[in-house]
Amino acid sequence: MVGQRQFDEKQTLGRVRDVFWAKGYGATSMQDLATASGVQRGSLYNAYRDKETLFLRAYEGYADDMRGDVADALAHPDARHALLDFFDLTITSMTAGVPTRGCLTTKTAVDTKAEGEAIRAALRGLLDELERLLRDRLSAEEARARLTIPPAEAARVLITMTRGIVVMERVYQDADRLRATASALIDALLPRA
Repeated sequence: MVGQRQFDEKQTLGRVRDVFWAKGYGATSMQDLATASGVQRGSLYNAYRDKETLFLRAYEGYADDMRGDVADALAHPDARHALLDFFDLTITSMTAGVPTRGCLTTKTAVDTKAEGEAIRAALRGLLDELERLLRDRLSAEEARARLTIPPAEAARVLITMTRGIVVMERVYQDADRLRATASALIDALLPRA
């Protein structure tokens, strides 16, 4: 029917997300997205107008999934364990695939072709939300009593560390090294009892 999408939007956005994740925003063409999604380029343009809008829709799903996964990881009643789970989630996500896929947020943040304000706002939105989740978890009495710095500062340091871990993964491709680094940071923020 005219005006009605003739494709499964969730499936299409998942495939589109995977292409952006693998190739990066700037290196991805609309033809790449059409090929990967199995949806004709003209249909993608009709549905989403342009590559940026398509990226933002795909990123929205990625961000929703990430928020949920991080909230689940941080649910452990012991703060140290919650942070270890958080870093395990982060490291497992970025080291998946062959070659490893890295982090969609960081990959997009450093892509000089992804400088539109709407993209920066989407990236900030996710990072701010993840920082809030960490801050809230570290504000619990059990964690706050052991933290070496205030919860808001600890959350900011943790989010910044996740961006650095992405870069180190690219250089060393050693998940054990990344986990050891994360553990050292957790020890500094939440000394063992």
